[in-house]
Amino acid sequence: MKVAIYGAGAMGTVLGAFLTEGGQSVDLISRNKMHVAGLRQNGATVRCLADGVEKKVQVSALLPEEMSEKYDVIFLMTKQRENPQILRFLQDKLTDEGIVCTTQNGLPEESVADVLGKERSYGGVVSFGANLVGDGVVELTSTLSSMSMLCGGYQSDNSKNELLKNILEPVGRVCGNPNFIKMTDNLAGARWSKLAINAAFSTMSTITGLTFGEVAKDRKARKPVLAILREAVAVAKASGIRLEQLHGHDLEKVFGGKGFLRTQIIYALLPRAIKKHRLLKSGMLKDIENGRRCDVDYVCGALVAAGRAAGVETPVAEAAVDLVHGIENGLYEITRQNVDFLL
Repeated sequence: MKVAIYGAGAMGTVLGAFLTEGGQSVDLISRNKMHVAGLRQNGATVRCLADGVEKKVQVSALLPEEMSEKYDVIFLMTKQRENPQILRFLQDKLTDEGIVCTTQNGLPEESVADVLGKERSYGGVVSFGANLVGDGVVELTSTLSSMSMLCGGYQSDNSKNELLKNILEPVGRVCGNPNFIKMTDNLAGARWSKLAINAAFSTMSTITGLTFGEVAKDRKARKPVLAILREAVAVAKASGIRLEQLHGHDLEKVFGGKGFLRTQIIYALLPRAIKKHRLLKSGMLKDIENGRRCDVDYVCGALVAAGRAAGVETPVAEAAVDLVHGIENGLYEITRQNVDFLL
């Protein structure tokens, strides 16, 4: 199988390095010339912060204009805002039955299907975090053993599920999680479970500058986090989505209930629930810090849009999206005090 990762930034470099270490041939493709040069010269260096170890793997790294092969599977790991033009470019880089498996946050499969068709659109819900240092170096902020990926087809017959499983299984041996890759026939439910977490924690991390763990422990920040989680559960339910369990937790049962005592129990559980990803900061935060527009419209904004379509109000999520845009436009600083706008 010819496999590529298009958008080998932080997350893509981790996945590509671990696939390579596990014996799968894969091309890591990035527009970042300095990063590609570092990957070629020194290999991929993955600093596993939570485990205190470092991995260095020799990888195949290319710039997009250097792609000369046709691939059976391309893992799409770029930002969503450029999907239409990127997918038109990748269309000619696929074999006749080749597929794209998008690991992007939010609900990205529809944009893939719009260009390639539903039968060639697959998705992967990734449960680990990473930061790009540059020049071939990335930091894995989740524990190795907590890394996981859930894949499935987007309104297709899932005929490529076994192929994806076989390609990704070696990562489990590298990270020490034999259950790293799981397949699902409920990709929409898996997407929505991940969307709920990202809409809450990634957005609050962007607004406050805090890590996921710090957000979960902060007495003020945890209030809008829980509100957004509950809004996501309500929208998914109204949209006929059956939420998949996330890290063994039924999100509808955990966050669906209300009342003072129930809320206090959830507040106490949040730090434990996010413990394996406590060091993670939102990629959206890093985009803003580096002077780039972030993908909030495709994460928390996707929740707001789905809520409107389902007739469910999402006032906290909507206010959070507006606040992130205000930060992007220089109207607000990134500070914990921004939480006051959402209370």
